[in-house]
Amino acid sequence: MTTHASSRPAESAATTPAEPWTPALAPGVLLRRDPVRGADLLVLPEKVVVLTGRAARVLRLCDGRRTVPAVVAELAAAFPGAPVAGDVPPFLAGLREKGWLR
Repeated sequence: MTTHASSRPAESAATTPAEPWTPALAPGVLLRRDPVRGADLLVLPEKVVVLTGRAARVLRLCDGRRTVPAVVAELAAAFPGAPVAGDVPPFLAGLREKGWLR
């Protein structure tokens, strides 16, 4: 689930405890499957990132309706015993910091 994103959480005035973050791909960012490579890609303006592990599965849940805890809960149910609660929030925060998620 890596794209070499920073694990430092992004801070935003728009995200407060009263307003949980509902991540979604930023405008101009697309999630695509490359059948030739057999890989999931994050297509950005002037850049393509090959996603590894379960990164694409995580990003497909970032639809602007689910909160981060809801994404974590869904993944925890799908992958019992996996450290999703510790891995997913910093992963998403790193992508937000890069501007790939809003």
